Amino acid sequence: MIVGIIYQRNTTTGITYAYENTAYWDKEKHQSRAKRKLIGKVNPETGEILSTRPYTKHTEPEKASIPKRGPVPITHIQRSFYGASYLFDQIGAITGVEADLKACFPDTYKKMLSLAY
Repeated sequence: MIVGIIYQRNTTTGITYAYENTAYWDKEKHQSRAKRKLIGKVNPETGEILSTRPYTKHTEPEKASIPKRGPVPITHIQRSFYGASYLFDQIGAITGVEADLKACFPDTYKKMLSLAY
């Protein structure tokens, strides 16, 4: 196996990436093939390869030290029942129909809303 570093430039972004290239022989196709693994970006000023995924090295030890949390028990249970009148009250309040009826008919607006329901 031959191992080398290949530099490839992305024409869309203009960023040059470095890949670890491993050549191998494919017996079925009778051809040379290559497996590539991304190493990182190439700094255009210094030519230094900067890792694109530095978090992979740091997250593995941290995952081992953080215990997994299990299911959290429910401590607050609430069950509410609302009927059609609550729905119509909210529709009247949001659309402003209730306020308009109250302004026009202050004594009988509740009766009118009840008939509309």
